[in-house]
Amino acid sequence: MATETYRDAWGIPHLRASGVRELAHAQGRVTAHDRAWQLEVERHRAQGTSAAFLGAPSVSWDVLARRARLDDTARRCFAALERRDPETADWVRAYVDGVNAGLPAGARRAPEFTRTGLAPGRWQPWTPLGIWLATHLLFAGFPAKLWREHAIRHLGPDAVRLFATDGPGTAGSNGWLLTGERTATGHALIAGDPHRFIEDPGVYQQIRLSCPEFDVIGLAVPGVPGIAHFGHTGTVAWAITNAMADYQDLYRERLRRTGTGGVEALSPDGAWHRAARHTETVEIAGGPPLVLEIVETARGPVIVGGPDGPDGTPDGAHRPETADGGAVPPVPLTPADESGTAGPESRTATSERRTAGPGGSRPAGGVAEALALRCPPRVTEDLGFGALLPLLRSRTVSDVDRALDAWAEPVNVVHAADTEGGTLHRVAGRVPLRAEANSVHPVPAWRPGHAWRGTHETPYAVPDDGIAVMANERGLAAPLGVEFAPPHRAARIRALLEARRTWTADDMAAIHTDTHLASAGPLLDHVATLNGLTPAAAGLRDRLLAWDRRMEADSTDAALYAAVRGAVVRHLAAHPALAPLAEPPACPDVLLPWLALVPRVGYALEHLLRAGSLYGIDRAAAVRAALEETAAAPPAGPWSATHLLAPWRALPADPPPGPDTPGPGLAGDHDCVLCTSSVPGLTDRCARGPAARYVWDLADRDNSRWVVPFGADGVPGTAHHHDQLSLWLRGDLAPVVTDWTLLTPEETDD
Repeated sequence: MATETYRDAWGIPHLRASGVRELAHAQGRVTAHDRAWQLEVERHRAQGTSAAFLGAPSVSWDVLARRARLDDTARRCFAALERRDPETADWVRAYVDGVNAGLPAGARRAPEFTRTGLAPGRWQPWTPLGIWLATHLLFAGFPAKLWREHAIRHLGPDAVRLFATDGPGTAGSNGWLLTGERTATGHALIAGDPHRFIEDPGVYQQIRLSCPEFDVIGLAVPGVPGIAHFGHTGTVAWAITNAMADYQDLYRERLRRTGTGGVEALSPDGAWHRAARHTETVEIAGGPPLVLEIVETARGPVIVGGPDGPDGTPDGAHRPETADGGAVPPVPLTPADESGTAGPESRTATSERRTAGPGGSRPAGGVAEALALRCPPRVTEDLGFGALLPLLRSRTVSDVDRALDAWAEPVNVVHAADTEGGTLHRVAGRVPLRAEANSVHPVPAWRPGHAWRGTHETPYAVPDDGIAVMANERGLAAPLGVEFAPPHRAARIRALLEARRTWTADDMAAIHTDTHLASAGPLLDHVATLNGLTPAAAGLRDRLLAWDRRMEADSTDAALYAAVRGAVVRHLAAHPALAPLAEPPACPDVLLPWLALVPRVGYALEHLLRAGSLYGIDRAAAVRAALEETAAAPPAGPWSATHLLAPWRALPADPPPGPDTPGPGLAGDHDCVLCTSSVPGLTDRCARGPAARYVWDLADRDNSRWVVPFGADGVPGTAHHHDQLSLWLRGDLAPVVTDWTLLTPEETDD
């Protein structure tokens, strides 16, 4: 039977087919039609081939993708899927066939192909798995282990606690569930917003998938079949947030070159074992190609350094070790100097450095150190795609619960509710059991005691007085992670929901858009103690203390607070006590956002201001200086004048906007429920925030609603490219429409 494609008033595709396979083909085809450029960018990023048409700024990511072996892992996981779950493998193939069918026409719609000279390629059955891997490689924030090692080396173990926070490379979300006893209809509501780097086109695709087996609306990941994270089948709905679990490890490897050019790694048994190695070439538009040596030990692929060093120690030397085998204190690596943009969870352009291999060499028989990355999918050959079809077929929370038992990564906290009154609050995903040190910093591969030994049990919880909240805080997933988001968003959501007994779907926008900033407390406490200020600074002090602590778009007080906060961050970061942290250890540019001192101070400011002491730093003097500076040159406008949306685009506009080109002004801040994140001390511009908002109503699916930052169509200049932006900026949502007679049919080639 031919599939049918419909569109609603926002251009959102609604697909109907006679069977599951036909529907997957239709999803792939319509996604390629709407988002051909986005799909091809993500395919190339998963393969580590994006620099071939995007140029030097993409080299760093491509090198990491190659070294981490994303494409090879995707191939292995798909081959395993074919053995373990042939139905799901065939479903993924059908989606890929649909993408390939739709790409030529989709590419003709997208001007970026002409600008870059890129021709649409051909997707392989494992391409969706590669995109999933690339999208989530940095979700668990393994680069934070490099930061902790760096901080411990210079400041001691207490630095881990002081700087613990939701760092610049992680992604979070808000989510809340109200059981029927807390709603006007007697049926549950699920609402929230995933926080991701804001990209154009967006990282979530609103879509409906309907066939005789199921009829699901939700938010899909472009390039991946089904609806993984946020969906409503009519009788059950689900949503997720990042659990902030730690499930990836970095191993310090001791490597040596053999006489024949091979590579060996020192293992815990005290013996040297052959490591796999080969070379790959990264093509770069406008520049010479880069030849990489790819090395993989028994722990995992080497992503930093290599057998020829240097690693910051004298040739052939070894670091002294503690009793548990950890390096004390570890000296910085000097790994491959890759360059370009950061990965999917950190798209910030960085300086360009062009050498791919380690700079320098070892004498024959010398030993170098490197870092290997161990990730569950590489070990288990399972990405959890076996959960995707059962999710679509779910009718109750029990069905969702069973489906999520197959989930692998990323590790999420999940809410679900059904029309029978059932609710679910659990963690989904696999977190390996291993030594505590593995979770904190890189560990020595040559020492026993750091192997994986099974997985953690799945944590569950139940709603408390009809309310369940998930906001990346140290809660349900606490046994699984090291660093979590500050508790403010979770506490604020619960306080707002507890303020009244009964809620409706219409009321959820007030939660989505709340701008109260509880994390302002420690800085304002310091401000309150200041005396002997100049008249202008004293006036600013009094104004801040009277401020309602809301980061509203039109608030000049919010702008003043942000200016003082940024100045405090810069003063603290410039103090000589923290100066050693200002120069990060040599590492690929793609990982530098996790190692930058100013963002680390900015996100950890609460802890740093509340600590009993801070390495001899006079925090009162820093706050005083910041207050005086801001009073002398206050911001000229409200918070939204500088808190501007700055989305990531693979290809800048033509001509590219200048540095002063304003984006839309925003309300909110990092620790508000309206989580529009900037980097205190560095910029007020917002690169991360709600990548979608949703309300799932279990009383009536047509009373649900959703919104994305831009629109359903990824092609610039089309009617539905940016038509949801005004809704998103206001905190409004578009209605979910499921009545086929209210939708517009679209002719297709199927």
